Amino acid sequence: MLDRPFDLTQGRLRAHVEALIGERHPISSPDHLRQAEAYLVEEFGRLGLTISAHSFEAFGGSYRNVIATLPAAVSPVQHSVHPLHLAEQRVPGVQRSLPPLLIAAHYDTVPGSPGADDNASGLAVMLEVARRLSAVPLSRPVRFIGFCLEEEDLLGSLAYAAHLRATDQEIVGAIVLECVGYARSEEDSQTVPPGVPIAVPSVGDFLGIVGNARSADLVTDIEQAARLHVPELNIVPLLVPGNGELLPDTRRSDHAAFWHYGYPAVMLTDTANFRNPHYHRPTDTIDTLDFLFMAKVADAASAAADALAEMENS
Repeated sequence: MLDRPFDLTQGRLRAHVEALIGERHPISSPDHLRQAEAYLVEEFGRLGLTISAHSFEAFGGSYRNVIATLPAAVSPVQHSVHPLHLAEQRVPGVQRSLPPLLIAAHYDTVPGSPGADDNASGLAVMLEVARRLSAVPLSRPVRFIGFCLEEEDLLGSLAYAAHLRATDQEIVGAIVLECVGYARSEEDSQTVPPGVPIAVPSVGDFLGIVGNARSADLVTDIEQAARLHVPELNIVPLLVPGNGELLPDTRRSDHAAFWHYGYPAVMLTDTANFRNPHYHRPTDTIDTLDFLFMAKVADAASAAADALAEMENS
């Protein structure tokens, strides 16, 4: 399923970032925020996914998390079936009993930042993973979610996770893509959040996988898939106790909303401001991104999704 050569993947990732980049904030730039939402709906629609919106109230108005669902295959599909015909094997609205896998990224920014790394990079990788998964038979549904208002205390993901818990829904886990486009090869290009209990490389060219104790199996599955299928990508896994209360820097994305409601979730990250000097600044622009690094992240996330959701005998 992995998609070589990298230059094709990089081209798709760049096109997504170019379409999304620009301040996307509910107060200072609401039009651009809605444009990003519309872009996600359009791109998911091109892939044939079932699209819905999860609405929530904030700042005196209504905002939406974009949800695109790829259903499980009704029955195993043999190798002889051409990928173009796989859509015929799916029945929209009919799912097997396995709980879904969630893959998510947020589409808002802070005021004043065009948000290339934070978080157009995560959105671009999510769309690339969706493109790849749409061509394979799955044993469980996959929901791709564009969360709104992550920068406003995780309002969108907290509302969604609360809805899951209130309606007694289970998930196999959530993979949250948060700032995955910045990498450096120089010594001392990586700093470390206070209190991190593991050795962290001083070169900022790795992907961090952050989970809590409830998410330990999910972290292991993602790490193993990434190391097997993308050995050239450096991986640094981190498990935090509880819900990361003693390490608040590990809670700064939508995965923390799932932790709060007792669901397994991980954050895939380039570590944001601990590597990227443009974080939350006007200089967070497309020319600062490393699209080769992003392509490796897309390969790793796709391999992990394969391991968690693809039919065993496909």
